[in-house]
Amino acid sequence: MKDKNYKFETMAIHGTGDKNANNALNPPIYQTSTFVFNDIDHVEKVMSFESDDYVYTRGNNPTLRLFENTMALLEEGAGAVAFSSGMAAISSVLFSLLKPADKVIAHKTLYGSTYNVINSLLPKYGVSSELVDLREIGELVDVIDEKTKVIYFETPSNPDLTVLDIEQICALAKKRNVKVVVDNTFATPYFQKPLTLGADVVVHSATKYICGHGDVIGGVAVAKDLDYVHYLKFDYMCEFGGVMSPFNAWLLLRGLKTLPIRMREHEKNAIKVAEYLNSHPKIKKVNYPGLENFDGHKLAKEQMRGFGAVISFEVDGSLDEAKRVVNSVRLAKLAVSLGDCETLIELPAAMTHRGYPKEELERFGLTESMIRISVGLEHYEDIIEDLDRALSSI
Repeated sequence: MKDKNYKFETMAIHGTGDKNANNALNPPIYQTSTFVFNDIDHVEKVMSFESDDYVYTRGNNPTLRLFENTMALLEEGAGAVAFSSGMAAISSVLFSLLKPADKVIAHKTLYGSTYNVINSLLPKYGVSSELVDLREIGELVDVIDEKTKVIYFETPSNPDLTVLDIEQICALAKKRNVKVVVDNTFATPYFQKPLTLGADVVVHSATKYICGHGDVIGGVAVAKDLDYVHYLKFDYMCEFGGVMSPFNAWLLLRGLKTLPIRMREHEKNAIKVAEYLNSHPKIKKVNYPGLENFDGHKLAKEQMRGFGAVISFEVDGSLDEAKRVVNSVRLAKLAVSLGDCETLIELPAAMTHRGYPKEELERFGLTESMIRISVGLEHYEDIIEDLDRALSSI
């Protein structure tokens, strides 16, 4: 399968083309914690990696392996490691690439829990961190030094949708022998492939668009180096214990089959919603890469094949008025997370990004009154009507 020049939509459905047990159309769920051996010789072959058989689901499982192989195929990586959550993937990757006295540089705007890991947790283990504006390559040049081992960022970033130049950042990192890790959750491999632009590792909260239905928690890391994939899996995922369940892997495989269709429809709706918000008299700023007046629009067109479906915006008013908007929607659901069929709305500073210091929000690309929308798959006219009704309350 992978040797044939199939398009993304075909690969998302058929994966690597491996034949399922008993000629089943869909793969079985190997809902088992452990696997049995024929004899001690068999044990030796499996545990010394002379055999592809399985030992224990924390280390490997046929359903997990199928999901990992499919994600590696779609991201054009050498291999992948599935995790129990997006944060398990992110933290494990960072710990696997860093040691005491090393430094990680990250873009200033990050998902709240990632910010906490980089800014608060890693320093407890002797790893220093520096948050800079990676749109300004000069800032990166100024802070990168011999201690720097990792550059980490999201693009588009959460929640201000900043688009960062993957190729430019990776070119500089490669000269300094620094690894680049990119969170590709917002774009998905359908809209963006960081590994083909020079990144070393891609991470996802598979909970979001990979799943697409709000019923799975999961994460995945994909890398270009197969030796690193094995190192990440057996020295970190296994030992930290952040293993994905076989049932969740099966649900994610099902989600991947419709990923291209969903992302196209999400984006189609998001463009309509962003244009509506951009022309609304009560909105002072809209962040969405698909808008021509957005700072990162040109770069997004160059490195992405679509603009995604997350929008953030500022009402022309107070925090209380922003709260009134999110409290007044009826169709959209007030909730953390994104990437579901349902439209979700939130105040990042009070929810997903509440770990950021309030007095420094603007330095990190946020404000207290910023509203984030994950545009769903409802009819766009219904989404806009819901927002219009909510905005009329201020």
